[in-house]
Amino acid sequence: MHNSRIKVSIFLNYFLFAILLNSIGTVILLVQTYFKVSEPEAALLDPFKDISIAVASFIVGAFISRIGYKKSMLIALASVALACFIIPSLRFFWAVKLLCAISGFAFGLTKVSVFGTIGIVTRSEKEHLSIMNFIESFFMIGILSGYFLFAHFAPNPETGNWFHSYYVVGAFAVVAFIVLLSSPLDESVIMRSANGSSARELADMLKLIVLPLVISFVLCAFFYVLIEQSTMNWLPTFNKKVLHISESLAIIWTSILPSSMALGRFLAGILLRKFNWMVILMGCLAGATLILVSSLYMAKNTAVPASIDSVSDVPLVAFVFPAIGIFLAPIYPAINSLVLGALPKSKHAAMSGLIVVFSALGGTLGSIITGFLFKKVGGINAFYFSLAPIGILAITLFMFNKIKIRQAGSLLLAEERLA
Repeated sequence: MHNSRIKVSIFLNYFLFAILLNSIGTVILLVQTYFKVSEPEAALLDPFKDISIAVASFIVGAFISRIGYKKSMLIALASVALACFIIPSLRFFWAVKLLCAISGFAFGLTKVSVFGTIGIVTRSEKEHLSIMNFIESFFMIGILSGYFLFAHFAPNPETGNWFHSYYVVGAFAVVAFIVLLSSPLDESVIMRSANGSSARELADMLKLIVLPLVISFVLCAFFYVLIEQSTMNWLPTFNKKVLHISESLAIIWTSILPSSMALGRFLAGILLRKFNWMVILMGCLAGATLILVSSLYMAKNTAVPASIDSVSDVPLVAFVFPAIGIFLAPIYPAINSLVLGALPKSKHAAMSGLIVVFSALGGTLGSIITGFLFKKVGGINAFYFSLAPIGILAITLFMFNKIKIRQAGSLLLAEERLA
């Protein structure tokens, strides 16, 4: 199969970082017990991750053609493996923050490289859209695996045994490094474009920001990730503090969210081939709103025991709320693929850098806001505030669609004139 080994490699890389980065929600819950920190203090773990992602993506997005996709991913995997083997033995809150920062920087390198690599190894727009959805589905499976991994080591979070999870992640990073090292990748397309100065490459990246299509996309990506990360990072705490589910069971129950997101992206991969993407995504937002409102209403009006340690005692709302992932999941890979497909391959790395930068900013802002609201107004009311970014996202999707149609019309008119 064409480029099969490098495709397997990028799937493994995404799987690894899915476990590592999206364990933040679980770790936010665990550090509150182990280090006795408050919700707003625990919420600071997400900025350490996301700001590092943004910085790495901005740097790599501008200079990736000089470094190379494969070399960037190898650097990322090596740094993560080293951090996962060393930092757990320290067991300080600052060490967890440092691990989040290293993981974020490494993921910034990886995500830009993966998006660029997909552009190299695919031959058509349909193949690009298909692989983008498939790799994001695989990302969800990695998140799901991470919940079970951390739950295995977290029955008694006050002992700190959950730190041992990072040794498993570090071992997987070593395996992913070996697979990537042995995978051939022809990067001549991007190497030929690396003739300008570093300042010019950075300027070319910044020029993309002023394009109307990119501006509208950036807004979509920002508000989508704000919603997704605030939900994913604080659902374990919601299960524990609102529904009174024990730590290990709360973490396992949170795995329903990435499972539903994987299902949502799988179904979207089928539906997007048959129906207009705008219809699908607006339907997804309507479904997400319905799930959010109904589940929070149920949580407010459901009597739960003081402590839930048995699966049979878990309330219905714990099943319903995570189902929001089915409707949220298709949005992000779809808009990523659409904006990348509208740009030449030589611009994919720079655009990927912007995607990750603004996604990271949206994610960290969502986590901080939700952590603050969790303490001030309680878990149920904190999640009600997600209705605002959902509404804004609907508006920005309309903007994105309108600009994309206008751009397509301009290109068609230009081709007719040339003919």
